[in-house]
Amino acid sequence: MTCMGRQRQRWPRRVYGVGAEPDPRFSLANERTFLAWLRTAMALTAGGVGLDVLAPEQTSYLVLAVGLVLTGMAMSVFGLLRWMSAERALRTGAPLPALSAGVLLVGVTLVFGVFIVVVLVANR
Repeated sequence: MTCMGRQRQRWPRRVYGVGAEPDPRFSLANERTFLAWLRTAMALTAGGVGLDVLAPEQTSYLVLAVGLVLTGMAMSVFGLLRWMSAERALRTGAPLPALSAGVLLVGVTLVFGVFIVVVLVANR
């Protein structure tokens, strides 16, 4: 089987079906970045579950726990979409995509931070 034959079988075709193979170092760096997104997503999800376990009967903490889990889920999706966009750009020679999901996640993190401060102060 030729290199081109293997390339057609790679998934997702939306990423691997265009352009030429980039320098492997760039693809591997892109993969490491994706894994960092996933680690952060898992940490947020675990934080939400842990918060629910530690304070199961407090509504304010439940809201925060659900928010953390939903943010973790969103980060995993954003990480995958970011990896796909970056890999496609590397293959086609296009500019790398903007980090628009990062701005959204910073905003969500700030909102959760303010919420945590309010809950902590209110429970003192």
